[in-house]
Amino acid sequence: MSSKYTADQIQVLEGLAPVRKRPGMYIGSTDSRGLHHLIWEVVDNSIDEAMAGYATEIKIILQKDGGCSVEDDGRGIPIEKHKTTGVSALETVLTVLHAGGKFGGEDSGYKVSGGLHGVGVSVVNALSSKIVAEVFRDGKHYLQEFHDGGKPINGLKTIGSSKQTGTKITFYPDPAIFKEGIEFKLEAVLTRLRQQAYLTKGIRIAILDERVGRRYKFYFEGGIKSYVANLNQNRERLTDVFYIEKEVPDALVEVALQYTNAFNEEVFSFANNIHTVDGGTHLTGFRTALTREINSYARKTGLLKDNEVNLTAEDVREGMTAIISVKVRDPQFEGQTKGKLGNAEVQSAVNTVFGEAFGNYLEEKPADAKAIVGKCALAARARIAARAARDTVLRKGALEGSNLPGKLADCSSRKPEESELYIVEGDSAGGSAKQGRDRHTQAILPLRGKILNVEQARLDRMLANNEVKNLILALGTSIGETFDLKKLRYHRIVIMTDADVDGSHIRTLLLTLFYRHFRTLVDGGFVYIAVPPLYKIAKGKQVWYAYTEEEKAEILKREKLVVAEIFENNEEVEEDSEETKETKKKSVGGVKIQRYKGLGEMNPEQLWETTMDPERRIQLRVAVEDAEKANQIFETLMGPEVPPRRKFIQTHAKSVVNLDI
Repeated sequence: MSSKYTADQIQVLEGLAPVRKRPGMYIGSTDSRGLHHLIWEVVDNSIDEAMAGYATEIKIILQKDGGCSVEDDGRGIPIEKHKTTGVSALETVLTVLHAGGKFGGEDSGYKVSGGLHGVGVSVVNALSSKIVAEVFRDGKHYLQEFHDGGKPINGLKTIGSSKQTGTKITFYPDPAIFKEGIEFKLEAVLTRLRQQAYLTKGIRIAILDERVGRRYKFYFEGGIKSYVANLNQNRERLTDVFYIEKEVPDALVEVALQYTNAFNEEVFSFANNIHTVDGGTHLTGFRTALTREINSYARKTGLLKDNEVNLTAEDVREGMTAIISVKVRDPQFEGQTKGKLGNAEVQSAVNTVFGEAFGNYLEEKPADAKAIVGKCALAARARIAARAARDTVLRKGALEGSNLPGKLADCSSRKPEESELYIVEGDSAGGSAKQGRDRHTQAILPLRGKILNVEQARLDRMLANNEVKNLILALGTSIGETFDLKKLRYHRIVIMTDADVDGSHIRTLLLTLFYRHFRTLVDGGFVYIAVPPLYKIAKGKQVWYAYTEEEKAEILKREKLVVAEIFENNEEVEEDSEETKETKKKSVGGVKIQRYKGLGEMNPEQLWETTMDPERRIQLRVAVEDAEKANQIFETLMGPEVPPRRKFIQTHAKSVVNLDI
């Protein structure tokens, strides 16, 4: 591997002009995701130095002044004049799209790179109000500043001598671009950088959040093997962690996997350390080899009889946690955000490398192999039972003349794009919702009690639960292998539960169902959470609704409804009647403050105007920004292991406000 890295290796492909005009084309969006994408682009360059063997440490600082700095101890971006642009290589990299040391194959500055599109740091510059670039190389400390979306200020300067090497980029996101806000989320940064530390064995990543004075360091000698072990720390593990790393002509292939007692698979794929959220050829190669090798071993050892059909891809993935990481010289990503890998040769490489190693593992570890085949065979029997149960549910509905559950109050519209389904807790709230709704576009499905916790149940058991069954029939999409998004009857599915402990539990159970079995609906933006008001404040005929404690305080203060001492004293009245057991009220000087404990306390008109009227309602769209974190939260809250849940409750108990029990 050559360490040669000079200005001659920085190749210019095209200019920078379009970035500020259409930032979404380069970073996906200008919301929180796009904002954090700026950090990932800069960090990716430092990770590339680490993968090339030149950097061992990366430091990230979230600064008090709103900036972010990323520093590595690599070779440092070249600073001599570039022969094509006539300015320094540093300025070229920061101001020209598709300029970088990652396009030249064997003679380039990098053998393997995540930032192959070469737009990373230049796009960050274009979308920042200010960037300070510092380079440490050749015994000197260089600096150049850029303002107002990438305009260089005063050229490259030598500001001193230095024994260190590396690059430090400090950038300030432009609020004119990121209008939703420019504040970085520490948790998002930690999650991403922890992931990068797992994927790059031996790299040390340090994070300092100056805003709160917290420091974090990540270092994982075991790489993705440690990653899998961490993901499974709260699960019952059925096998050891399998691991293979091998370099072949087309790719460096690295795979780690382990089987647990879970009912869901958890698989993350990466190409050149880029999380390929939509998979690609490396994931296809892995899945093909996994199914083939398990079936082959099961046949050879008699664990799968001659009269039994092969295990399916779905069967062999139940309960599996896996990381697939490939390093490719010339990766072909789909789109600038690199969500899917398209290299055909990588599929063959992963299929061959993983398949051979996993086949040997099954032969050499018969106890693990038997546990895996047993788990897969159980999944196959459950799949067959689930198919029979699903067919029975759908067939029964057809025989009864309707595929819709009896409790569903459907809307008259047959256009899914304008139809809404409200999933409501209990008959009382369901009655108010049915009377108060817009019958043309809004359907109501009341649930009786709490639905099944699907985190701890397979599909066949789920379909035996009436509430789950009714919801599946109402949606119209079916479930599992017969799921069909085109048959979705409502393009807005709203979870509407009470603002108390039971309501929160029911909402969590429903979210678990949607996340585990209707993930397409979540990712498609079809699932919402209704936000009913917490308080009704009335004086005479005037009424105000408050959705938070802060909003209640603001209304009382703005309207001067109560004196200060009453406003500050939020104690409840003594509960001496059935009415006050259900509703918390306080009346001072003709002002009544009602704390809604349940949706059923609202009459139809109130429920419509506060929670269901499209012109005034507040609804939260359910989205998954981080699948790994979402998986861990659902497992902690809804899984069979009690100690992690107890720890979670103890950790977060002090942050809970207005807990109604």
